[in-house]
Amino acid sequence: MFKYLFLSFILLFEMSFAQTEKLKVLATTSMWADMARVIGSDFVDVETIVPIGSDPHLYEPIPSDVQKIIKADVILVNGLTFENWLVKLITNVSEKNKSILLTKNVTPISSIDHQGATDPHAWMDVENGILYSTEIYKALVRLDPMHEREYEFNFKTYKKQLEELHQYIISSIAKIPIEKRILITSHDAFQYYGKKYGLNLYSLLGISTDADVQSNDLIEINRIIKEKKVPAVFVESTINPKIMQGIQSENKIKIGGKLFADSLGDEHSEGSTYINMIKHNTDVIVSALSTDELFNSDSNNATNSKWIIPFLIVFYIVSIISLILINKK
Repeated sequence: MFKYLFLSFILLFEMSFAQTEKLKVLATTSMWADMARVIGSDFVDVETIVPIGSDPHLYEPIPSDVQKIIKADVILVNGLTFENWLVKLITNVSEKNKSILLTKNVTPISSIDHQGATDPHAWMDVENGILYSTEIYKALVRLDPMHEREYEFNFKTYKKQLEELHQYIISSIAKIPIEKRILITSHDAFQYYGKKYGLNLYSLLGISTDADVQSNDLIEINRIIKEKKVPAVFVESTINPKIMQGIQSENKIKIGGKLFADSLGDEHSEGSTYINMIKHNTDVIVSALSTDELFNSDSNNATNSKWIIPFLIVFYIVSIISLILINKK
């Protein structure tokens, strides 16, 4: 009798443990880790490979990443050559294919600099962000059908928030005068954003940050700033701002603000979630490019000098008239 009671206790314990054990989700970077936490809520345990604030283009896997891959039930990857450093690692470590390609239904933008390559930064277009979250939702339901209703509710709520964000960006960018819709950044991470929301993009580096700045690109950026009277350039959270600060100083314009592209910010930053990140970027861009203030001191000096001669003429005429009136008295 005692034996059967003991076995029943063990069975109940195992069933209870199975019900409380969370699905282990591994995301290559913080953007889709955030999406997975929102959709999975309390039923998933989410980890990332590339730490927040680090540059995924330059990341080198460490031994603890191997353990994360082994333990993971599913691995969320961007694809489009974004995680080339990870492909071999996953293949060597994992006995089965755990990867979910989040850009499966994304229409990629071809790289301008490298024939046959694609721009991996598809998440910068919020409608693509909805496609990412859809793939995450489907993966969680497939692996954990017991909580399908919860996942579905979370996904639908999140999708509505993303749709509202998309409309917010459209209405916000419309506030920028058409001739000022020029976004100059450190590296080419905003093509999807610019193409969807109507900004012309220029950058010093290509789609990856592991390249060197070319003198021709630097000359071209300076030319564009002067010809189009660009009021501001922007730095990025994962890239050294030194070069952009040099451009800002040389052209006597301003740094419009810090943008998030390849990583979220920490929990205390403006870019703590995917939604916060895109909204922050939009607000910073609109604020910097829609202002009427002139930041180029040379232009200010030139503008001021235009008024010197007319002012002197008026002053001279007033003085003569005053002298005549005094003499008549």
